[in-house]
Amino acid sequence: MSGRATPSVAVLMGGFSAEREVSLATGTGCAEALRSEGFDVTEVDAGRDLPAVLAELKPDVCFNALHGRWGEDGCVQGVLEWMGIPYTHSGVFASALAMDKERAKAAYVAAGLPVVDSRLACRDEIAARHVMEPPYVVKPYNEGSSVGVYIVHEAANGPPKLAADMPEILMVEQFAPGRELTTAVMGDRALTVTDILTDGWYDYDAKYKEGGSRHICPAELPQEIFAACLDYAGRAHEALGCKGVSRTDFRWDEARGLDGLVLLETNTQPGMTPTSLVPEQAEACGMTFGQLCTWIVEDASCNR
Repeated sequence: MSGRATPSVAVLMGGFSAEREVSLATGTGCAEALRSEGFDVTEVDAGRDLPAVLAELKPDVCFNALHGRWGEDGCVQGVLEWMGIPYTHSGVFASALAMDKERAKAAYVAAGLPVVDSRLACRDEIAARHVMEPPYVVKPYNEGSSVGVYIVHEAANGPPKLAADMPEILMVEQFAPGRELTTAVMGDRALTVTDILTDGWYDYDAKYKEGGSRHICPAELPQEIFAACLDYAGRAHEALGCKGVSRTDFRWDEARGLDGLVLLETNTQPGMTPTSLVPEQAEACGMTFGQLCTWIVEDASCNR
């Protein structure tokens, strides 16, 4: 850091992606936690004037609490690299790679990690016919937080009726049945495993609304599955070139044992809201929310 008695941190939040509201909640929570730990914090609603704002603020570190496109896909990371400001979480390449779900899956396969079959297809083609045998999932290949996800069930009479604002190119992915599991990684350490319980699909509301889901942390799993989640999450973090904190999501079909565990995706900037998974896992490992945020900032200042 610059050597100031009180390190200054600009918390980047909001932005203009589909995940703006989640980012505002993440940013507000992290800013409050960092203030309680003694940091000089400025909350920045990141817009296209961000370079000018940061040039005036001259922060020691930017805490990137943005989610979705622009904030999570390598764009803001590139701006911060150009300005020479240390920032939290992953760099330009890893952020862009993880956000592109199809290319990320190729990296997982190269690292020997289990995934389900998928392909990219045009929106019109998907709306006209089944491009994959049901059940399957249709989703943008470069969004997070389960934005714009359609599940086509085995008994579906036809292809999904897609919203008019869906992107032109979409991912079609074989549906993975089973339990929803997730593991956070801090640096080179996989924390623990959370079993996510919902009444239906783990969608946007289930992720971020109070009572939308229940978490069992640590998850009550066979030791082989628990250990595999830790191993796979660490290897996914490394395969994508992640830094700081990431979170990898899984599906596990209990009837198939270890063969039923598949990796879905890795989030390079996991949510840090009151219902979020990473703070919960850190707490299970003996770390307060303030200590977690402090570690993230200190990791950023040391690794750029």
